[in-house]
Amino acid sequence: MTDPAAPLVLNLDGYTPLPRGKIAAVVTLLEMTAPPAPMAERGTDGLTLEPARAPDVNWYRALFRRVGEEWLWFSRLALSDAALNAILEDPDVLVLVLKKDGAEVGFIELDARVPGEIELAFVGLVPDMVGSGAGRFMMNRALALAWARRPRRVHVHTCTHDRQGAVGFYLKAGFRPYASAVEVVDDPRLAGLLAREAAPHVPIVGGE
Repeated sequence: MTDPAAPLVLNLDGYTPLPRGKIAAVVTLLEMTAPPAPMAERGTDGLTLEPARAPDVNWYRALFRRVGEEWLWFSRLALSDAALNAILEDPDVLVLVLKKDGAEVGFIELDARVPGEIELAFVGLVPDMVGSGAGRFMMNRALALAWARRPRRVHVHTCTHDRQGAVGFYLKAGFRPYASAVEVVDDPRLAGLLAREAAPHVPIVGGE
């Protein structure tokens, strides 16, 4: 059995045992270095993409959870109010909220804090909007806003905990993969950041 106190050393060929209570994902990093052609759109009736004005941390966490809990999004839930507020108030961070007939159904976050770069820090829809065409609507407009700032590159990453079609969607949007990594973290469900029932496609190991 793996000693939970032992440092984790990844085996680059073959299996790497994880301490109980840890989860691992393969991360794909993608980028674009020139504005892409917009994706064809469908099902756009009633959709708008609007900047969040002075977003409140509780409002943000609630939307973040609605969009990301199924995919084990937890990083912003682990931040203190002060740390999260500092990000949301930064003039180089823009939260764009997708609405369907006025109801909030997704968001995309543009992070330009690194000079010359814009990261799509978070991109997602509430579960019942996935596959509706709303993602293309949101991405087209977000990329237009990003490239209007004339960055050197726009980048994003996704992982094997996200929905299965995420990489394919980013490829259609014009991104290209440039690196991959393995991320190992404490299971946020065991820490109480997310419901234990979240993301059944990622089994909980340990913490019974």
